[in-house]
Amino acid sequence: MTDKEQMSLFDLTPSEVPLLELPHAEVTTEVTTVKKAPRSAKSPVPEAIAYEQFDSLEALREAACNCQKCPLATTRTNVVVERGDRHAKILIIGEAPGEQEDLSGLPFVGKSGQLLDKILESVGFDTTKDVYVCNTVKCRPPNNRVPTPLETNTCKPYLLEQIRLIDPKIILLTGATSLKSILAEKLSITKVRGQWYEWEGRFVMPIFHPSYLLRNQSREQGSPKWLTWQDIKAIKAKYLEVIGGDRAVDDSEEF
Repeated sequence: MTDKEQMSLFDLTPSEVPLLELPHAEVTTEVTTVKKAPRSAKSPVPEAIAYEQFDSLEALREAACNCQKCPLATTRTNVVVERGDRHAKILIIGEAPGEQEDLSGLPFVGKSGQLLDKILESVGFDTTKDVYVCNTVKCRPPNNRVPTPLETNTCKPYLLEQIRLIDPKIILLTGATSLKSILAEKLSITKVRGQWYEWEGRFVMPIFHPSYLLRNQSREQGSPKWLTWQDIKAIKAKYLEVIGGDRAVDDSEEF
């Protein structure tokens, strides 16, 4: 298959594809170099915010669902904590819940989430077993605005604890908000996407947010979708390297 044909595996047109029936959360370019993130990337948690460690993800989930630490608690419908496999080697961090996520209590279940799943599946990832998905903040900002620094920093202890408890080998940062939260990068996502960083002993790659791809449907070389296709192939290759697999990612291979 050509690159364009391969990219059609994660083609999703907003005006043509209806939303799937939403699940609900249970209530209770190939890059070989790896950059080291600067020490300042450990954006400190504000002193006023206690950094509590949890014994389990269930304990973290319960605390997050009862959290009242920032203004988003008064406008949310549901707290959106996680989906995917808690033993996954790949952790994906998004920005914040949108309307569909706020209603369902699960991250990435709207059109962006459907596209994210198709991108992952295009190289053979099982989205129920191979990845764990969360956001920088657990509550929806009104009108889907970008989270404020206060909201991001207030929620960051939950995110850092998710990373510690999941202990992934690879972290994917979708979009500028998650990039800034973890790596504190001041550069545009378009400048750093597709690059491997080393952060806290893990491989980290910033990638385009799926919502950006929904607004940019071109498959031409150099387009956001084409670049994402290069990125997901590099991610699969790194994953196979991490788990000790020997199956190469081939442009001609159909998954």
